[in-house]
Amino acid sequence: MTTTRRDFLKVTALVGGGLTLGVSLPGAVSVAQAAGMLHTPNAWVHIADDNTITLISARSEMGQGVYTSMPMLIAEELGVDIRKIKVEIAPVGEVYTNALLGGQLTGGSTSVRDGWEKLRVAGAQVRTMLVTAAAQQWNVDAATLKAGDGKVTGPGGRKATYGELADAASKLPVPKDVVLKDPKDFKIIGKPTKRLDTPRKVNGTAVFGIDVKLPGMVYASLEQCPVIGGKVVSFDASKAKAMPGVIDVVQIRDGVAVVADSYWHAKKAREAVTVTWDEGAGAAIDNASMMDGIRNAKDAPTPIKKTGDADAAMKSAAKTMQAEYWSPLLAHATMEPQNFTADYKDGKCLVIGPAQFQQGTQGNVAAAVGLKPEDVTVQTTFLGGGFGRRLEYDFAVQAAQISKAVGKPVKLLWSREDDTTHDFYRPMAFHRMAAGLDAAGKPVALTFQLTSQSVTQRAFGLPKGTLDPFMAEAAVVGYDIPNMTQELIEHDSGLRVGYWRSVSHALNAFANESFIDELAAAAGKDPYQYRLALLDKQPRFANVLKIAATKAGWGKPLAKGRSRGIALMEGYDTYMAQVAEISVKDNEITVHKMWVAADLGRMVNPDTVEAQIESSIAFGLSSVLGSEITLDKGRVQQTNFHDYPVIRMSQMPRIDVTLVKSTEKPGGIGEPATALVGPAVANALFAATGKRVRKIPLSPDNIKSA
Repeated sequence: MTTTRRDFLKVTALVGGGLTLGVSLPGAVSVAQAAGMLHTPNAWVHIADDNTITLISARSEMGQGVYTSMPMLIAEELGVDIRKIKVEIAPVGEVYTNALLGGQLTGGSTSVRDGWEKLRVAGAQVRTMLVTAAAQQWNVDAATLKAGDGKVTGPGGRKATYGELADAASKLPVPKDVVLKDPKDFKIIGKPTKRLDTPRKVNGTAVFGIDVKLPGMVYASLEQCPVIGGKVVSFDASKAKAMPGVIDVVQIRDGVAVVADSYWHAKKAREAVTVTWDEGAGAAIDNASMMDGIRNAKDAPTPIKKTGDADAAMKSAAKTMQAEYWSPLLAHATMEPQNFTADYKDGKCLVIGPAQFQQGTQGNVAAAVGLKPEDVTVQTTFLGGGFGRRLEYDFAVQAAQISKAVGKPVKLLWSREDDTTHDFYRPMAFHRMAAGLDAAGKPVALTFQLTSQSVTQRAFGLPKGTLDPFMAEAAVVGYDIPNMTQELIEHDSGLRVGYWRSVSHALNAFANESFIDELAAAAGKDPYQYRLALLDKQPRFANVLKIAATKAGWGKPLAKGRSRGIALMEGYDTYMAQVAEISVKDNEITVHKMWVAADLGRMVNPDTVEAQIESSIAFGLSSVLGSEITLDKGRVQQTNFHDYPVIRMSQMPRIDVTLVKSTEKPGGIGEPATALVGPAVANALFAATGKRVRKIPLSPDNIKSA
């Protein structure tokens, strides 16, 4: 069985106790919160009588720039200055479904890809309706009128602002067929644009989840079982209840919460609570047992793709090669620890905080506190990082349960230690690779097998044996190899896992691009030229590979002690190549510079694209150089940045980005660059030392033992 990402999410949208989709359009209007607001009959654009234009954004802003790129799409069709557009986050509603994922969620580098046509059409509809309203009021032919700069103008100097026309326009039928601007006439889309949310983030008016305040609000700190999935047997809170500021101590599904008049009081009192736990089956999990289970998994493989007959070609090959690659468990390590504020009152529940999946939050909160989904209101704040962690809703559910228990608005705050030890981790992954080479060293066969956990099975109940598309990303290489087989084994290691920035691209690209480098070495070929020779039928791949190599000066002499590695991948319809330049001393890697060439089709805001690539490389380097989650007796051993390191500013390389001009449809850019860092650096490490390290992170210990 096979399924697309959208199909699987669409049919599982009722996760978490009966998720009801659909909010009436007036619900969106209330979110805009502008006096005298008049709305056109679509869910995206609202125009106030004072000529204020508001975009209702269906995608969460977590640093990736959607509060700028989405308004740019609207502003282009309306012909208005983007700085005149305000942005508000959408409520839960079916109309705000991400068409690429089948739910109202932000992820998968889909925001621009989903909004590219949808929001331009919405803007064009509004523009057309405003012109029609003016034509009717002035009794003239609409073809003689022009919309732009926040007003409609016509013959004889007639003019009216969008705000003055909004009431009449909102009563007109919504045109089904509208003419979109020709890309050659774009004045906003494709132009570098400063972010609209920067001033708020600089002056402190931007509200993140951790900033939320409600009248009468109290604070909670939650003691959770050190083994994820463990349950409370009993607890003694007598000492905690006697401590300053403590209001109550309550048990919820995931642990024991201390509620106080400040977070500090709650946190200190929590340390005085004694809990007896039933640690459950998770207490038997450690890294060694997980690796043994993955390597020896007997689960039946699920096919991804088959081209030709790899087995037969392997038997007749002049040479065969095999290799195994490991990728570790990883935490998301968002800069803003998990938090949510909840107010359960009179059979209704308001939850406010950083969410990537509004429908999931609404449905699961409702199920946890015994309400109908429509009785739960979700308000989304700015996110201090998401990376997939805030697709989950455990912390929102916890806040709601605590609020119901104490009868007050509650802000639940996790510490960094809570966050590191109770994540939904990127799964551990094991790859078996094999290839057959002809006499000239060219691959005639390639087999790829990934063994890992399926996040989709855990999160959405994907049936066993059904292809999880989120595991197959970048599994199929773009090289011209006539016989290939790609498959995966979905093996449950017992630890809860989650989607992590770039999802399976990082896992699969590390194995594929490291192995291609090994084939080049076995053939005695330059790794860049070896790849290029396999891309005759892939012009976009070949182009970015050439650009990255040329920019990096591939083949030219390097400074003493420096080496370079190259890697290539397509992810989310974006074609990308990276070159890493490194040095190695005492088995420790210093990454000096990265060159990136990216072809992501049409770009909305090149400034954001470049920033996303840079941030993705920083994120990827953290995992490549040192980040790793390990378990002992079910307990996560890392607790904070001292033992789960993210790269420091001093470790950040110079980054040279080349963006390919293209007329292709937009590709995603928030994640692909993260995936290529691993193989690019690993291949540079081989060039530097002759050691092929097949295990991430590329830490001194792993380099030494390779």
